[in-house]
Amino acid sequence: MNQDTTRSQSDRSWLKRYYAVRALFSFAWVALAFTLGRSLPGFGSVLLAIYPTWDSLANFYDAKRSGGLRANPTQTGNMATSAAVALAVGLFAPTDPHAAIGVIGGWATLSGLLQLATAVRRWRGASAQWPMILSGAQSTLAGGAFVKLAGNATAHPGAVDVAPYAAFGAFYFLVSTISLIVSDLRHSNPA
Repeated sequence: MNQDTTRSQSDRSWLKRYYAVRALFSFAWVALAFTLGRSLPGFGSVLLAIYPTWDSLANFYDAKRSGGLRANPTQTGNMATSAAVALAVGLFAPTDPHAAIGVIGGWATLSGLLQLATAVRRWRGASAQWPMILSGAQSTLAGGAFVKLAGNATAHPGAVDVAPYAAFGAFYFLVSTISLIVSDLRHSNPA
């Protein structure tokens, strides 16, 4: 086994764990949004700021683990964007939920494009990136729905409105984990 093969296996192992942790966090976030976020608006505002904060931290850790921030400009961009959005949402959510949802809409669009670009770049080395490509594309489209909701003066947007988006993200991270596991099993046990 050469050094490139060992590194590729290590990268795939890392991605399986990383995607699984992202799925678990997002599923937990969705559960909190539908329960406490719905009944406690203040907690819902905190949840809205936590989601992009988590995304920023996850992208930072992934970029560092995958060769560094300079070697991973899409994750670095996603990290910086998510951090800025977390701050903006933290400021807007308690007093202007429409502005907070609008910011989340812009973030969903941009972070979706960056996630899509990351998955395309990773395709050769890690394969099984099709769920992340779909997730990035869907996130880009979902951003428009959040911007539209932000413009609806009669709506009362909050964490519950973001929960289906986060649930789809969790689903795609779970599918990515499973896809990598299946791909590894196929390669280790050729028929």
